[in-house]
Amino acid sequence: MKPRDPGLPIVFVHGIRVSGTMWRPVMEVVGDRHRVVAPDLPGHGRRRGEPFTMPAAVDTVAEAIDGLGGRALVVGLSLGGYVGIATAGRHPDRVAGLVAIGCTALPRGVLAGAARGPAGLAARYPEAGNRLSAWAFRRALPEPVAEAVLSGGLACEVVPSAMEAVVGMDPPASLAAYPGPVWLVNGARDPFRSNERAFLRACRDGRLSLWPGRGHITGLADTGALARTVLDAATVAGAAGVAPAAPAAPIAPAAPVAGVAGASEPHALPIPVPVGR
Repeated sequence: MKPRDPGLPIVFVHGIRVSGTMWRPVMEVVGDRHRVVAPDLPGHGRRRGEPFTMPAAVDTVAEAIDGLGGRALVVGLSLGGYVGIATAGRHPDRVAGLVAIGCTALPRGVLAGAARGPAGLAARYPEAGNRLSAWAFRRALPEPVAEAVLSGGLACEVVPSAMEAVVGMDPPASLAAYPGPVWLVNGARDPFRSNERAFLRACRDGRLSLWPGRGHITGLADTGALARTVLDAATVAGAAGVAPAAPAAPIAPAAPVAGVAGASEPHALPIPVPVGR
């Protein structure tokens, strides 16, 4: 998309087994103000059948940033959020800011073990997994959003390799290596928010927001609210300017995050979580 008065470019990174078309409704809203692109990660969408590795995924995002001029806001959901974190840690000079949605669980221990069973089944029976996933997306999301998610195709066979790539990450270390602004955004009901406080402490310039009443994928349901979150981040990141990072010094632990009242009530926008002193 070519906006009339382009602001900071934005690279959107999709979740596991879907494709860049997932972001089409949001891109249609922000595309009149920013140049936007949503590449397919290895093994997904038009690249179905390619092996997925985290280095290859990071290279995909870096190439997309270069195609937009060499510096961009990166917005990722789920797997895309983990890829965005890895990209920010490896290429801090290219990532002007990072919006990481639904990806603040440390990928190890019980979480990793629990995920391996369903991942193996998805790879063994990918077409059945694709049909089940399509049903679940249509049930969880408004029809236009679900159709955007599904229009690039599904690739359940890539789930095990993508999961193993995430398990091999150290997301807090990548966040600590990145000096730019980070927005951690989670659905209040998302199990992948379990280590959000540790992720926030790792950020040099981080903030945490919750979507009351939302789960892992249903943050996509309110396109307008999600687009406003992205536009606000792009405004801040575009004004900040991030220089290439020197080797990261140890980061002192941040103060604990306070709880959020009224998390079961529906709201149009994410609620910033205050950092206690």
